Amino acid sequence: MKIAVNELKQLVGNKFRNQGIDAESAELIADVLVYADLRGVSSHGVMRVEHYITRLKAGGIQRNPNFTIHRLNNNHLIFDGNDGFGHVICKKAMDESIAVAKEHGSCTTVIQNSSHCGALSYFIEQATREDFIAIMFAQTDSAVVPFGGSEQYFGTNPIAFGFPTMDTPILLDMATSNVALGKILYAREKNISVPESWGVDKNGVPTTNPHDIHSLTPLAGAKGYGLALVVDMLSGILANAAFGPHITKMYGDYEQKRKLGQFMYVLDPAVFTDIHTFKKKASQMVDELHNISPATNFEGVLVPGEPEQLKSLQLQQVGIDLPQAVYDYLVS
Repeated sequence: MKIAVNELKQLVGNKFRNQGIDAESAELIADVLVYADLRGVSSHGVMRVEHYITRLKAGGIQRNPNFTIHRLNNNHLIFDGNDGFGHVICKKAMDESIAVAKEHGSCTTVIQNSSHCGALSYFIEQATREDFIAIMFAQTDSAVVPFGGSEQYFGTNPIAFGFPTMDTPILLDMATSNVALGKILYAREKNISVPESWGVDKNGVPTTNPHDIHSLTPLAGAKGYGLALVVDMLSGILANAAFGPHITKMYGDYEQKRKLGQFMYVLDPAVFTDIHTFKKKASQMVDELHNISPATNFEGVLVPGEPEQLKSLQLQQVGIDLPQAVYDYLVS
């Protein structure tokens, strides 16, 4: 079914407010989730609401967290989320990071005691709106076989980068697995098949049936595996958090706090160059990529984040396609 964006945000916000979440946090969580659906990344959208509320009710998410910020020196922060909603934690942490970068040119932030935060590009875009470059890593629970291995170790461990331009920002947000786990869950919800390269069954055999997928595969083999390791070093070990198979599972043990780590870096390009020059050259790069002759079966070259941005513009007008089961839960 199709549902208007504002109506969907209201439904999601109400669902969290009804669970005792304060109005500001409920609105923010709804905004992050609907943002993902607008960009066509439904795996990180409102289909997750039921899961979050299940964990909240079980005690795995703090209903009224007290965030603390430790400023280690001029531009290094530790943001302790006190086991609250990752969406709110990362929004507030990025706000602080941007404020410090405005003062000192850059900010490195390690987030502790967090939970699943949704699409990283939401927080990266916060920084690009202020004409900053941003990088973010987030660890996830074990779901991916390492290159050369047959057992799960790292999670999908997403990475995201953002760069301001004269127009829309360049946003690269990707899992270090071939796909995010949420896309498998979405395929199960819709009962549709998936590409054979997405995952393997319990015997390590590739499958197109999302219900049979036991483990995901790393992006580009050894390269994705290496990037997943880097993510767990910076957002896990550096944050004094668990890593790999030691991280509390997202689906299961709902009463346990997940205590995830996340990593942010915000840089003011003006430290190194004139900001207008930087944005103008970035836009020139985008234009030149757009002007490259398309390959067979392609309409043209797009930059990272552009397909999602175009999808968002479309869905703002026509509404978001929501599975009936998800809508029924939101209105129940």
